[in-house]
Amino acid sequence: MIGSFVLLDTLPDEVLIIILKKLNNDQVLYSLMGVNKRFNAFVRDSIFTSHLTLMKKSTNKFISPLPELILCQFYSQILPEIYHKIQSLNVESSSMEQILSVYYPNLHRLGLYNINSETLIELLSNQNIFNDRLKNQIRSFTVCMTYDCKKTSQKQNIEIFANLFTIFTNLQYLNFGSPEIYPQFISFEILLPIFNSSMVLELHVNIHRFDDCLYLLDGRFNQLRTLYVNILLISYSSNSKSKNMGDLPNLKCFSLHSREETNVYDELLVPLFQRMFNLEKLDLDLVVRCKNTFIDGKNLRTNIINTMLLLNHFTFHICSIVFLTNLINLLSNEDIQQTFIDFPQKQIMSYADYFPEIKEGQCHVYSYPYQWNEYCRITNHFPGHILKYVRKLSLFDEKPFEHEFFIQISNSFPFIEKLTVSNQKPQINKPCKQLTDRNEHSPVTKYLYLTELKLIEVHDDYIEEFIVDSKTELPNNLCFIVEYGGMKRVTGRFTNIRMRNTCKKLHSIGLMGTYRIPKYVKEYFSHTKIF
Repeated sequence: MIGSFVLLDTLPDEVLIIILKKLNNDQVLYSLMGVNKRFNAFVRDSIFTSHLTLMKKSTNKFISPLPELILCQFYSQILPEIYHKIQSLNVESSSMEQILSVYYPNLHRLGLYNINSETLIELLSNQNIFNDRLKNQIRSFTVCMTYDCKKTSQKQNIEIFANLFTIFTNLQYLNFGSPEIYPQFISFEILLPIFNSSMVLELHVNIHRFDDCLYLLDGRFNQLRTLYVNILLISYSSNSKSKNMGDLPNLKCFSLHSREETNVYDELLVPLFQRMFNLEKLDLDLVVRCKNTFIDGKNLRTNIINTMLLLNHFTFHICSIVFLTNLINLLSNEDIQQTFIDFPQKQIMSYADYFPEIKEGQCHVYSYPYQWNEYCRITNHFPGHILKYVRKLSLFDEKPFEHEFFIQISNSFPFIEKLTVSNQKPQINKPCKQLTDRNEHSPVTKYLYLTELKLIEVHDDYIEEFIVDSKTELPNNLCFIVEYGGMKRVTGRFTNIRMRNTCKKLHSIGLMGTYRIPKYVKEYFSHTKIF
C-alpha cells in the first residue's frame, strides 16, 4: 500500500486527477486524506468534496451501508474537514442520523436510502437535524423507501409525500421512490391530502392508479416541467373524467411506465398526451390491449407526434395485444415496419406474433437503443440486437424455443438478473444423448448476472435446458422456481447425479405444485434452501 502511495505521489496533477475520477469520492477521501500534504490539499478540491455518497450500491441495485471502520473515519476525521464544501449528499438509513447531525451550510441536494416511513417521519421532525436553515436550503430531495409490513402504511406514505412540500419550502426536485425489486405505490384515493407547490419543477413517483396521475396534474404544481410516473394500473374509473382536464403548457418532459396491461389507451392516455402540446421529451413503456389493430407508426404519428410540435426526443416501447377473431388478413412484420418510414426516430424495431391457441396477436414496437430495464413476452421473432439496460426478462411463445434461441437471448441481454420462461411446446432440435455427453453440440449458454429463474408452465425440455451443464452454465446463488412434477421427471425422481451437481449452485429452489417435500428431495437439494 505504501508503495502505491509513493507511485501516485510521483504523478503530475493532471494524470492523478484522471485516475482518481475513476473512483467514488468516498473512496478517494478515505484512502488519501491524511497521507501527506499534497494528497490532503488535492482531495479537498470540490471535484471530490462537493458530491458525496456514503453507501454501497451493488450490481443488482441493493443498497447497503459502508463498513463501520470507514464510516468512523468519516465521522471523526473527514466530514469535520470538508462539511462546508458538501453540496450533494446521499446516505443510508443506518448511518444517516449521525452523518446529518453535522450542519452542512452549502448542502442543497439530499438523498435518503433504505428508510421506512416511520423512521423518516421521526427524522424529518427532528429539529436538531432538519432545522429551518437546512429545510430552506434543500432544493433536491430523493427518498428511497423500504417496505416493512409492520411499520409501513399507505396512509403514512401519502402524508409524508404531501408534507415534503411544506417541510422543504424551496424544493424544486423530488424523487419519492422505492427499490425496483420491491416497489411501493402511493394512491390518493384513500386520502386526499391538500398540498401544492409553485416551486417544484421535477417530480418522480410510483402511483397506484391513472387517477393519481391526473390528481398530480390538476394544477397543484403549476410550474412543473418534468414528470416521471410509474403507474401500477391504468384503468377507467368514475372519477377519470371529473379531474381537471385543462392544458398542460408548462410540461416539457413526461415519462410514463406501466407494465400491467391497459385497455384504455384511446379513452384515457391519448387525451392526456394531447393536453401536453409543448412537450419536448416523451418516454413511454406500455402494454396495451387494443380493440382492432396494433399500435404502429401511423397511430403514434396521429395521436402523439402531430399534436406535439416541439417534441424532439421520443423514446417508447409499446407491446400491443389484440384478440384474434380470425386468421385472415393478419399484418406482417413488414406491414408494421412500413408504418415507421420517415418516422422522426431513425431506428425503430418492430415484430408481430400470432398465437392461435390463446387467440391473441401481439406486436412489439420500440425505439432503439432500448432504454428500459424490463422486456416482457419475447418470442422467437425477437430481432436479436443488444439491449444492455434490461435486467428483467420474460419469454413466451406457442412455438418451441431451441437451444440457439437461448444463446441469442444471453448474448442480446448480457446483464439480465431475472428471467421467466413460459413455453409448453417440446424442443425439436434436441441433440442426442451421446452427443450431449461428449459436449459436441452448440455452445453453452451463460447468464453471468442471473439471480432469479422462473420456469412457469413449461415443457420438461426447458427444465433440462437450464439444469444440464453442457447446455447452460448457471451462476452461483441463483433462486430457481420450477414445477415439482417436471423437475421430478427430468431428474429421474431426483436421482440424476450430474444434475444434482448443477443444483448445488442454487441458493434456493421453489417447487410449485406440492405441499410436502419428501425426505429424498431434501437430500437431493442438501445445499439448497427449499421453499
